[in-house]
Amino acid sequence: MEFRQKALSKLQSPEELDVPVRFARPQGRLVLAVTVVLMAAASFWAVTGTVSSKLSAPGILTHAQGSYVLQSPFAGQVTAVLAKEGDTLPAGAPVLKVRTERGDRAVRTVAAGRVTTLVSKIGAVVTTGADVATVERIDRPDDPLVAMLYVPGGSGPTVPAGARVDLTVQSVPSQQYGVLRGHVKAVGRVPQTQRQITGFLGDSQLGEQFSEKGQPVAVMVELDRAAGTKSGFTWSSDQGPPYAIDSTTLVSGAVHLTAQRPIDWLLP
Repeated sequence: MEFRQKALSKLQSPEELDVPVRFARPQGRLVLAVTVVLMAAASFWAVTGTVSSKLSAPGILTHAQGSYVLQSPFAGQVTAVLAKEGDTLPAGAPVLKVRTERGDRAVRTVAAGRVTTLVSKIGAVVTTGADVATVERIDRPDDPLVAMLYVPGGSGPTVPAGARVDLTVQSVPSQQYGVLRGHVKAVGRVPQTQRQITGFLGDSQLGEQFSEKGQPVAVMVELDRAAGTKSGFTWSSDQGPPYAIDSTTLVSGAVHLTAQRPIDWLLP
């Protein structure tokens, strides 16, 4: 009750009615001014500024037509190996000779290409349908090399054709020679299954590796050419590595997505 009486008496006292009301201290006005300036600057940047982002994805250096697994059409023992890894062969070229009950038979390429792996050796016994080699489909030895990236299925629509791509090549020390330059040539329309990836690359382990986080979308990257480098391609360093790079080499790609204004993230 004592505190209430003091409050009432203070309200009824006319002696302080003419004291000016202090709305804010000088320090408060400074903080307010700074806040207004920062908000204005942030709003201006949100409308006029841009923010770029990158999408990382694993991949491999290959050729546009992919590879296939050559299988033996008959059972028997391998008596001769007629090709070696790295050979470029036409369609129908003999790769192995297999001794069967009907005599020696040749296992021939299905389509023209370069032999990347030979599974069977002389003396090995193969069954009908056994994998004997992997052949990369190319028409000529100088067919252009591309990178095939496998991006998460939900991110596929965000990748624009022509987007710049930086590729870290597994066989090239990036700290010393930089990254390989390229740009998106084509984006797959639908996600691919493990079986589809295996069929294109001719390797079941790669099919499992690239689909372990779900069905990805295939993104083909065309490598930027440069006549003055040993590899024949453009790198973030001046010359890149002092040696050529080959297909079937694993890479990690960083796709530069289209720059967006910050305000676009807030608008539907």
